Amino acid sequence: MSKISRFTQRVVTLAKNAVGGRGEAAAPEGGGGFADYAVVSLHCLRIYLAKSYRDALDLLSEMPQILAEIGLEPDELPDHSTLVKWFDRITMAVWRVLLRCSAQEHEPSGHAAIDSTYFDRESACKHYCRRTNYRVQTLKTTALVDTDSQAILDVHCTTGKRHDTQIGWQVALRNAGDLHSLAADKGYDWQELRDKLREEGVRPLIKHREFSPIDHAHNARIDSADYGQRSLSETVFSSIKRTLGHAVRARAWYREFREIAAMCLVYNIKRSFTHPN
Repeated sequence: MSKISRFTQRVVTLAKNAVGGRGEAAAPEGGGGFADYAVVSLHCLRIYLAKSYRDALDLLSEMPQILAEIGLEPDELPDHSTLVKWFDRITMAVWRVLLRCSAQEHEPSGHAAIDSTYFDRESACKHYCRRTNYRVQTLKTTALVDTDSQAILDVHCTTGKRHDTQIGWQVALRNAGDLHSLAADKGYDWQELRDKLREEGVRPLIKHREFSPIDHAHNARIDSADYGQRSLSETVFSSIKRTLGHAVRARAWYREFREIAAMCLVYNIKRSFTHPN
């Protein structure tokens, strides 16, 4: 079985579990719309193939076996503009559910690392930028990564200038029930964050900025092996950018956020069959 066939099988099963529609036909019947799981699968395949909407659909039209995994025939593929509109209907909350489901296939260990990176905005709509006076050239992306499986557990995107500590707490709070420890670099040095994590039963592995001897003492008590696992989040970002692209090719910020979440989802699925537990 080819890699793309295995990927398609995984993504269809995952989409059906996360968004429903197990007994629903993929293609419209009687004037209805495409099933949500079919649209999610097509978007994941577009990212997997690293093609534009138009080129991805053109390529998939020559892959009847792959489309059969979704439940579609080549002549049932939507127009690229229809796929774009459907992408707007899939909210960030849905992508987070899909991301969490994909991470569960890796049996998360409860030990995680958090870090952030920037994705370039490659081709934002010029009309949108002029109308909204939008001048942001990069998107700050924060990911929570399981240190054992290197699966992405959660992702946060912003165009603002929020501090790492605030974003870190927001992401950690959403996942605190599944975490035993959280490693982060000195950019997340905030005593209130450590206290909040301990209240949730999560061990903070966050080194202090070194302004006084007591800071050196605090850092010395942190196990270097456990703290060193935080670098795995950088490894994950590097892998995503190397295989799926450094830039985000969407027309507005809300689409870009979903595009990044979908990229993380594709990364998790690819890793599940290239690095099985």
